[in-house]
Amino acid sequence: MMRHRSGSPSTGSSDEARQAALFAAPALVAIAAVVAFPLVWAVWESLHRHDLRMPWLGRSFVGAANYREAFADPRFWSALGHTFGFTVGTVVLELLIGLALALALNSVRRGAGALRTAALLPWAVPTVVAALVWRFMFESPGGVVNHLLVSSGLVTSPPIWFASPWLAWVPIVLADVWKTTPFMALLLLAGLQGIDPALYQAAALDGAGPVRQMMHITLPLLRPAILAAVIFRSLDAFRVFDVVYVMTRGGPGAATEPLSLYAFSALFRDLRFGYGSAVSVIMFLVSFVLALFWLRAARYQVELS
Repeated sequence: MMRHRSGSPSTGSSDEARQAALFAAPALVAIAAVVAFPLVWAVWESLHRHDLRMPWLGRSFVGAANYREAFADPRFWSALGHTFGFTVGTVVLELLIGLALALALNSVRRGAGALRTAALLPWAVPTVVAALVWRFMFESPGGVVNHLLVSSGLVTSPPIWFASPWLAWVPIVLADVWKTTPFMALLLLAGLQGIDPALYQAAALDGAGPVRQMMHITLPLLRPAILAAVIFRSLDAFRVFDVVYVMTRGGPGAATEPLSLYAFSALFRDLRFGYGSAVSVIMFLVSFVLALFWLRAARYQVELS
């Protein structure tokens, strides 16, 4: 005789989905309260002319006027270009240095724990503290960097780093690379430790040297970890604010002003809440598109593997 089951597989799946939704509900409520409400409020604010310098004007609805003003402002496009340039430059440097650091840490056998802890110390330093230290190092004319350049004979007179639109980027980029490269190295080190050592032993028996092992074993198998590290760092670098604010305030002029500092200036210096909210919403949308691009790249990587 055939026995009748008490429930079908679809019923069990629906019960599990219902339980999962109940467990996830508190987190979704918290996300809605912390993320969704401020985002909706920023969008609503961006559609109004809200200027605290002229409160008698009220908060009139202007539609997309704030967005049109932003897109017509050369300073906005300059800040956007600074942001993309900073993101690309720092992420590339951090990836290369982080990969070298991860390979070195992965090859250490004695004292590996102490070395890895020491390598992660810059990541533990608060960003404001790191930015202040690097600013003092590049201060003219008595900074450590200028002293070393002059004493070594590389330059005859110390450069004024923070007075040049191009030289001002050097300490900013170096401070960010020094601060966040350990994070990149940590992610890549986790990927390296997941590679089977037997693959290197087999490659060595076949006559493959270190370069061929790197090109045909390490980098292909490390690709998911590299992609994850680049995703996290690029999204974080695109929102850079504190390093630039502490070191240059966006100067000289607006030569080092990223998009986040431009929005901050519009909101809290010019007190143009409507316009500043519009710039913030644009920055969110660009970050969202960038995240979608990296997610598509990650999905493509999974399909290849």
